Amino acid sequence: MGLTIIEKIVRNNIGKEVRPGEIVTVNVDRVMIHDIFIPFVASKFEEMGFTKIWDPDKAVLIYDHLVPASQVDDTRHFRIGNEFVEKYDMKNIHRSDGICHQLMTEAGYVKPGNIVFGTDSHTTTYGCVGAFSSGIGYTEMASILGTGTLWIRVPETIKVNITGKLPENVMAKDIILKLIGDLGADGATYKALEFTGDTVENMTVASRMCMSNMAIEAGAKCALFSPDEKTAEYCGITLTEKEQDLVGDADAQYCRVIEYKAEEFVPVMACPSNVDNVKPVTELVGKNIDQVFIGSCTNGRLEDLMAAAEILKGKQVAPFVKLIVTPASRKIYQEATKNGTLAVLAEAGAIITHPSCGLCCGRTGGILTDGETVIATNNRNFLGRMGTSKVNIYLASPKTAAVCAIEGKIVAP
Repeated sequence: MGLTIIEKIVRNNIGKEVRPGEIVTVNVDRVMIHDIFIPFVASKFEEMGFTKIWDPDKAVLIYDHLVPASQVDDTRHFRIGNEFVEKYDMKNIHRSDGICHQLMTEAGYVKPGNIVFGTDSHTTTYGCVGAFSSGIGYTEMASILGTGTLWIRVPETIKVNITGKLPENVMAKDIILKLIGDLGADGATYKALEFTGDTVENMTVASRMCMSNMAIEAGAKCALFSPDEKTAEYCGITLTEKEQDLVGDADAQYCRVIEYKAEEFVPVMACPSNVDNVKPVTELVGKNIDQVFIGSCTNGRLEDLMAAAEILKGKQVAPFVKLIVTPASRKIYQEATKNGTLAVLAEAGAIITHPSCGLCCGRTGGILTDGETVIATNNRNFLGRMGTSKVNIYLASPKTAAVCAIEGKIVAP
């Protein structure tokens, strides 16, 4: 009987075949801790009695949610993080280089077939390069730091097959929002999402990152794309036989198969205040907006900024609308500067910030108040995420967000 991608990754890691539902202990290839969680990880690590990290080179600490500090207590996280790094001889630390999920693949920490855990639910992002990656809590992270292992239950897999050519104004964000709307917020709980089809094969790694990032919004344990030449180029590697074999077998067992025709996708939005409350943009046109946010670990990559700039070139953001643009990493910021993207956005009236999580987690500027409406390209629109509980958050693609910024209201791209 054939295997799914997740079953192959776990098999390669522990040296024996596995089936969904089995409890196994895996050897962890890499871990990521971000600034919000480092005080709790450090405290729990020492409470457990550990005196050294199992492999300091495999641990990465990234300051991104709280950079620069916007509340007095934020600096405590930096102090504790710096003390932990020095005490346990960690080498991989990023203090202002960008968002953790962008950096983990961009900086080469994650490779196809790896098993990676992070103290953030959107750690599922690294499935874009064919890695099994998932978010965990600080207790589990402390345990991994001390032992290098973690037990998991092998997930069942939902196969999502997408074929055909996408319409011009449809982006990967529209696809994943549509899927989340169809599945529901709990429709893939503790399951792996395996993306296949020629539409997926033609996607950039950045587009795959957008989709794997938001898999958690349907409850998925992980999201996986088969490594290909685009993956190899992005990771700066030559794929090994094992990495090339990370493809779901024709006779693999899936708990569900979902089929989509790319031509049938349309621009959509997730409406307040649930990510699975997804509607076509054409059903929402006319609502006035106060702010637009383009950025985050979902849509802060170069192709996202360029897509927005293409629409905004030669135009102006509507009066009284704030457009905040936050590149996902310092490298992306520099690339967008070199190719003129940031100049186009600035000339259109955008506020361009340093690379960080920024408004996505309601920090470092741009929060809103009662009755205000924001169109955002990030991954969550929960109550209170970007200000008060009476802020209306609509999630959309960079193209949709950009055209809304020009018109000052919801319009279809």
